Amino acid sequence: MKTKKRIPFQKTIWCKIRYWQLLHDLTDDELAMYLNCSTRTLQNYDHDAKNLTLKTVDTFLCVNELTLEELMTA
Repeated sequence: MKTKKRIPFQKTIWCKIRYWQLLHDLTDDELAMYLNCSTRTLQNYDHDAKNLTLKTVDTFLCVNELTLEELMTA
């Protein structure tokens, strides 16, 4: 029996944040400002989102007045 490959939750959240960025036509500089990080950090998250913290996600959600549910259903 073949098992399904699991996508880590951090990667799922990061993909949703990048999708939100595209929907709102934001630059990487603007997104970095929302996340309170550098554009280099965004590139690191693109490569591997394992260092994406709940604090970073919470900051993004608060700044944009979103709930986690709203982000995940976007």
